[in-house]
Amino acid sequence: MKGIKTISTLLLALWTGISAAQVKTAAKPNVIVIVSDDAGYVDFGCYGGKQIPTPNIDAIAKQGTRFTDAYVSASVCAPSRAGILTGRYQQRFGFEHNTSNVLAPGYKITDVGMDPSEQTIGNEMQANGYKTIAIGKWHQGDEPKHFPLNRGFNEFYGFTGGHRDFFAYKGKRTNEHALYNNKEIVPENEITYLTDMFTDKATSFITANKDKPFFMYLSYNAVHTPMNAKKDLMERYASIADTGRRAYAAMMTSLDDGIGKVMATLKANQLDKNTLIIFINDNGGATVNSSDNGPLRGMKGSKWEGGIRVAMMMKWPGHIAANKTDSRPVSSLDILPTAIGAGKGKQKGTKKLDGVNLLPYLSAGNKKTPHEALYWRRGVAAAMREGNWKLIRVKESPTVQNVLLFDLSKDLSETKNLSEKYPAKVKELLVKLAEWEKGLDQPHWYSSYGDQNQIMKHRMETTGREMERMYP
Repeated sequence: MKGIKTISTLLLALWTGISAAQVKTAAKPNVIVIVSDDAGYVDFGCYGGKQIPTPNIDAIAKQGTRFTDAYVSASVCAPSRAGILTGRYQQRFGFEHNTSNVLAPGYKITDVGMDPSEQTIGNEMQANGYKTIAIGKWHQGDEPKHFPLNRGFNEFYGFTGGHRDFFAYKGKRTNEHALYNNKEIVPENEITYLTDMFTDKATSFITANKDKPFFMYLSYNAVHTPMNAKKDLMERYASIADTGRRAYAAMMTSLDDGIGKVMATLKANQLDKNTLIIFINDNGGATVNSSDNGPLRGMKGSKWEGGIRVAMMMKWPGHIAANKTDSRPVSSLDILPTAIGAGKGKQKGTKKLDGVNLLPYLSAGNKKTPHEALYWRRGVAAAMREGNWKLIRVKESPTVQNVLLFDLSKDLSETKNLSEKYPAKVKELLVKLAEWEKGLDQPHWYSSYGDQNQIMKHRMETTGREMERMYP
């Protein structure tokens, strides 16, 4: 009986002109999560950028929904990615800081990375019938137990560290900078330009797997340092006097071109209407890559809006309304449950997720708020947002703490500290922040920069890129 139904479905497909690929994947959409690295909030055209054209990224927003108040769970790369990959606040499993060799008591250097007991988005999608691939930057630990092929991905094409040159290394390079094709290391003399290579891998994977549902984690390292840009694109932006900004623009164009090729490949294989695409930037623009956060105060590494509020958009024709803007606070933690929900799947892991499936909230008429509050902590600095209230708490010593309060609806740039004006609100939010912290683990390792940088970075007088650069 099952065989007769299958034959009937295929005959219907032939009669109606629908491809076999569309028939086979109709029940389960493909899901692609695209991550950019260290980009500025207003460096995308759809977020107000004028200097650098990003037509392909803008097309995701035009064909879907763009979030104005989207946040990542950390303002630096590795813990932010741990949140994206697990759908849980990464502090729950001790991943509070960027990876380092400054170990907490009781932990070994081999423990630095995502806890193997955590289920990744790869694990979850595999359990729901998807073939999975991770492409690009990993930054979740260098031990075999942390390797993507052991963390829910059928294929891996990328590097395990937090950065590497976009061009080939001419001299000696470390293992964390090596480019892996699954378990094999790609020789440096075969490396052309990393952004293009990640794009090529993504497009070839799509074509090879067009007849079965797939999940792709496409984690570009553009536009993270080093500022390696292609010569022809540097020449295209010759009018930009600042060479750092010129390189940034060229690297952004390579990123946007790559995303355009991914979209074109989906369309060529008749998969564009049955693919959920989620685009997100991993944290605020960095102090060292000439990015622009526009009206947002602060940059990568801080709890200011410029450190944690990011570009995020989603498209899925027929399921997510086109050309919409959504101002409700959402989180990178929502990506995992949204990906599961798109295929009407079930969570494999038993640990409670902090993210939510956003698809029901994007349906017509649903005005509910996905999150009552969002939280952040990295070392001595913590923050939360509830409604339009934003609180930052910095513990300067066991007896002294600096508390800042802002009304984001009136002060997006966080220029007026309202903590003295609204002491009751401060007390209320501090209690909620402390309650959230009860569910966290202690960090398994610490920042190599120490606590003083976080203290200085969150002083009201610390303003502008140059001052923030003093406290990485």
